[in-house]
Amino acid sequence: MTGLTLATALGGAVTAEESEPNPLLPESYDIVWSLVIVVILGFFFIKYVMPKFQAILDERAEKIEGGLAKAEKSQEEAKAALEEYSRQLQEARTEAAHIREEARAEGGAIVEDLRRKASADADRIVESAQRQIEAERQAASVSLRQDVGALATELASKIVGESLEDSARQSRVVDRFLDELEAQGTTGAALTSGTAGKDA
Repeated sequence: MTGLTLATALGGAVTAEESEPNPLLPESYDIVWSLVIVVILGFFFIKYVMPKFQAILDERAEKIEGGLAKAEKSQEEAKAALEEYSRQLQEARTEAAHIREEARAEGGAIVEDLRRKASADADRIVESAQRQIEAERQAASVSLRQDVGALATELASKIVGESLEDSARQSRVVDRFLDELEAQGTTGAALTSGTAGKDA
């Protein structure tokens, strides 16, 4: 009896549920119209909106790809410029070393040339000074001979008591007097050197 009552109660509840509409489920015409609106909106979205989105996305993708390509190109150009700069720097260093070596060699040649010229100038100056000294010595000797001759002639005239104005006689007297002086000077030098040798 109890089982029968329970089955009857359940059956009555199911029948009551079937007769009352579910408040959570919309009506069938609402579902149909909603589907129609969704289809129309989807059509317009696919037909008009999606191409614009796609065009914008394509444009952005092209810009990004172009930017990447430009960046790669700039990177390659920078790398090529760096290699060119390194090559030029190496060439400049090599040329600078070459120029330094040439300057060193030229400096050595210039110093050697200046030494040679200075030596030649010094030799010329010494030779010129020796010639000048020799000329002055000869001039002094001639002047001394004349002065000594004049004095000797005057002295001899006073001693002898006669005039020695004759130039030939005067020249002979002067030459004889000077020869005697030179002979005495040579003898005195020999005696001096002999005495120095004995003392040693």
